Amino acid sequence: MNTTSRFSIAKAALLAAGLSTLTLLSACGGGSSADAGKPLPTPKPNPVPTAPTTTCSSAGIAASNASPATATVCMLTSKGEIVIELESAKAPITVANFLAYVKSGYYKDTIFHRVVPGFVAQGGGFTSGNVAKAGTLAPIVLENQNGLSNVRGTIAMARTGAVDSATGQFYFNTVDNKGLDYSAAISGKNGYAVFGRIISGLATVDAINAEPQLYAGADMTGTEVLLYWATQLK
Repeated sequence: MNTTSRFSIAKAALLAAGLSTLTLLSACGGGSSADAGKPLPTPKPNPVPTAPTTTCSSAGIAASNASPATATVCMLTSKGEIVIELESAKAPITVANFLAYVKSGYYKDTIFHRVVPGFVAQGGGFTSGNVAKAGTLAPIVLENQNGLSNVRGTIAMARTGAVDSATGQFYFNTVDNKGLDYSAAISGKNGYAVFGRIISGLATVDAINAEPQLYAGADMTGTEVLLYWATQLK
């Protein structure tokens, strides 16, 4: 399967393999050979395409101010606000890369294109209509041995099967996904680099993850969940 293919991978299979399935590809149902050449279904456009506000809430700013982290980011989605603190000391390359994308406005009006109930919500690489948005910076080194784990509420970088291939796409762990961590005991299990955690708005990510699916096993929502903007607070 080449890098332009689109597919769905079951959560159980992913956790059993423990590696290279949070790709930079859009997620959708696999389909049969009879479906070859037919347009793939896409989510409905979000009924609120314009951000209702352009600034982080007072609660979000308060959470940022209370955090000991040196870098925090506020995101506004169509399901609500998310504030994350970043692990600059443990994942300096990944954090610097993410902040560069934030500062450039790259995430403005993107979508959460891969939403797997009870697993992850992935965004940062597609706009409305499932239009791919290429990363604008060079791929980064995988900081997979930084002591951070893919537990509920953390943010990590998505990548292709190549180890050092992450660019702009990220995902939120909606449950504990330690099967996505690096393991020295398992050959080839490079895992995914966690670089921060949610300090306000975990309910927003839960709401994204609870959105009705486009169809059974689609790994995408029936209606697009928008990421209106992301801004660095400190």
